[in-house]
Amino acid sequence: MAFAVFEPAIDDEPVQPWQYDRSRAPVAVKVLVAGGFGVGKTTFVSSVSEIAPLRTEAVMTQASVDTDDLSATPEKNTTTVAMDFGRVTLADDLVLYVYGTPGQERFWFMWDDLVRGAIGGLVMADTRRLRDCFPALDYFESCGLPYAVAVNHFDGSHAYEPEDVREALTIPEHVPVLVMDARRRETVVESLLMLVRHALDATPE
Repeated sequence: MAFAVFEPAIDDEPVQPWQYDRSRAPVAVKVLVAGGFGVGKTTFVSSVSEIAPLRTEAVMTQASVDTDDLSATPEKNTTTVAMDFGRVTLADDLVLYVYGTPGQERFWFMWDDLVRGAIGGLVMADTRRLRDCFPALDYFESCGLPYAVAVNHFDGSHAYEPEDVREALTIPEHVPVLVMDARRRETVVESLLMLVRHALDATPE
């Protein structure tokens, strides 16, 4: 199945053809957004979602001091404990359900449930803590899910080229890599379009 993919409108709640023409019910597909703790997954989902995003955030307590590294994100005071969820329309007949996974190791058991039915995964990376995205890379590799890498550029961090990140993480040449900003909707949409195209190329059925 081929989709005519386009960038959705920036306006809130844009009216889509399938919403007033019930004969054109859209195909709903699912993707995961994974990565290390504090890499920007919740911001990513919130930036792109057409609906009020579902967030399962809990306030961080002293119990997490020994396990959660806040050196790169000292102002972070909440964490995702189950998932983030949002929806974005990428084409007249294609609606994307975006699930953000929890980043801490103690919540990784959720990944096995969230990955069911997904067509692809987006691994978010922070160049200040590249090693934190290895578990997500290994997970998608092990389950054979097509994936792409989105480098979330933080203010004050060094700007690296995508190929530099590819080399540092030893990412195969066929896997797309781009630099984006999870706060900017247009770059989030670009990364999702990249993932969907890659997933369709990898598993056209």
